Amino acid sequence: MKNTLLFLSFFLHFLSFGQEQNHSLLIDEKMASIPSEKTQNTADIACFINSNFKTETEKIRAVFYWTAANIRYDIASISSVPTQETSQDRITKTLQTRKGVCADYSLIFNEIANLVSIKSFVVHGYTKQNGKINNLSHAWCAAKIDSKWYLFDPTWGAGYVNNKTFTQKLNNNYFKVNPAQLIASHMPFDFLWQFLNNPITNQEFIEGKTPTNEPKYDFSSEIAKYESLPYKDQLFEMIQRIEKNGIKNQLILEAYNHAKKSWTVERENEISTKYNQIVSDFNEAINELNDFVYYRNNNFKPNLPNKEIKAMIQIPNEKLKKCQESIYKIGGTNRGNTTNINNLRKQIADALAQSEIHLQFVNKYFE
Repeated sequence: MKNTLLFLSFFLHFLSFGQEQNHSLLIDEKMASIPSEKTQNTADIACFINSNFKTETEKIRAVFYWTAANIRYDIASISSVPTQETSQDRITKTLQTRKGVCADYSLIFNEIANLVSIKSFVVHGYTKQNGKINNLSHAWCAAKIDSKWYLFDPTWGAGYVNNKTFTQKLNNNYFKVNPAQLIASHMPFDFLWQFLNNPITNQEFIEGKTPTNEPKYDFSSEIAKYESLPYKDQLFEMIQRIEKNGIKNQLILEAYNHAKKSWTVERENEISTKYNQIVSDFNEAINELNDFVYYRNNNFKPNLPNKEIKAMIQIPNEKLKKCQESIYKIGGTNRGNTTNINNLRKQIADALAQSEIHLQFVNKYFE
């Protein structure tokens, strides 16, 4: 009886697996029939997928198949230094040439997935094959299908490289992979993107250790927190996680330094935006203060109600106080900006002192 139940269970599993394979083949065949003019941009590809498939599983299979089956790995660019191209530039170029590296596969997969209303992220990290760490960083994707996270590597799923020659051959081992399985070969720089409640360290990955069963991290809530943060704060927390997980090789160090550099740029941009706003508010207050000084020097002519006269000096005085409060909250920055900020602080302080003298005079005058 026991053997019969085992056989029945195996048979049902095999039957289910076969049905899934057949369904995937039907999706693949449909995607292979997409007209060429509908593949010049991601929006048209997404439109074709939305028109022909309904479920998230069907749509993500269509995204994976089209990306892996239509982009050839660009051997000539395998070690090229990243340029100043934007993500959109890379996507456009890859769709035109039908060639790219892992970053390009991942960007296209990610954009089409998002366009068909599937939450997706590009994951950056490094990989291991046959127990050996690869000397190039890598990019793959994560997508949330039916409320559960899965991992996809459209680059490895597209084929393989041997003797500097790329052979295009669809590999379904990298389609919709459970995170606990892919962690054996794919290690994110930021352990948030392991999608595990028991993430492993870089040292454990290098040593070939697998995640324990003891949950010690709620990645779902951490991802929700990550999505709620401004980009600068996302970078800051990512830097902390990379450092915490151990900088064990050159690839991790490069990713760490790149994140720090990006954070510095974002911080400087944020400070510049705040500084420019304070300058604008300060100039407005100075113009209003000068209007009052002119009015006072003209012996308070023409005659105005006391309330209006007092408002003429109170309003710029309050604006200058706000400017002073904001300039002291602006935070540390580079040497060039520090000089500008310090000069502006002095100008605000001087103008505020003048406005206080005028305000005291008006208050005494009305008394």
